[in-house]
Amino acid sequence: MDALLAVRARGITKCFGDVVALDGVDLDVAQGQIHGLVGPNGAGKTTLLGLLLGLAIADSGRLDILGTPVRRALAAPDGVAGFVDGPGLYPSLTARQNLTALAALRGHDARTAGVGDVLDQVGLTDVADDQARGFSLGMRQRLGLAAALLTRPRLLVLDEPSNGLDPAGKRHVHGVLTRLAADGTSVVLSSHRMDDLEALCSEVTIVATGRVVFSGPLGKLAADNRELDYRLRTSDPPAARRLAVDVAGIRIVDDAGARNETEVLVVRALVPALDELVAQLVHAGIALRELAPVVSPLEAAFLALTEQREAGR
Repeated sequence: MDALLAVRARGITKCFGDVVALDGVDLDVAQGQIHGLVGPNGAGKTTLLGLLLGLAIADSGRLDILGTPVRRALAAPDGVAGFVDGPGLYPSLTARQNLTALAALRGHDARTAGVGDVLDQVGLTDVADDQARGFSLGMRQRLGLAAALLTRPRLLVLDEPSNGLDPAGKRHVHGVLTRLAADGTSVVLSSHRMDDLEALCSEVTIVATGRVVFSGPLGKLAADNRELDYRLRTSDPPAARRLAVDVAGIRIVDDAGARNETEVLVVRALVPALDELVAQLVHAGIALRELAPVVSPLEAAFLALTEQREAGR
């Protein structure tokens, strides 16, 4: 199985003086997987991304990237590209000149480096000859992604890649990352945007105070043993409320809108109890117009797990 892993970390520890940034971290990222990295500020995410990019080396533990043990820092391992804390760009150069300069630094001929192709991939062809100093934050993020794609990486490491993107730009970047993963590139991305992670990632790792508090498929975060609050909007709010009161395992959190069919009933439940309520609504002929978590399963798990970790320090 390890041969199928783009990243295999075991017992990774990294300290900066008296500060323990990473404390015995394990991480597996499969080939062709988009893996999310989540955690509060100061949790160790940036340090872990830096290790993957060769910007630092662990104090202890073992890190294998693309099947090769990492033994030195200050150079990205072969086949790895990306950025942490935003891409490094030359403000006075155009988008095309930035990529051409980067290609030359890596020993590639700009004519064969694929500068035009990666600009097209990230949707910057129309501004290829504009200076980077005039770019918005979202455009700089896309140019940083283009720079990473120049090397045709097998592992792409990105820190907040959707930062500053408008909805169209975000959809474009999501499409790029999804296609890369479908073609076998592994992607590790850190983000505070839970909706981005839920849209892109098949697995996530949640870190808090330098330790992993969860790692696995997103589906495990919505397991039947975790209560969530749900918005429930129906064709008959008063009747839906009466049904909800009688279903075992359903708690009404906020029924202020129960007298108005345009408003929402909020219930707290495990998944099996919610399924029972939906079945009874359908049986009673009450149309279900909306059923959605008030807070996404990923965000709920993030808050619960990181708060537990902080409380136990």
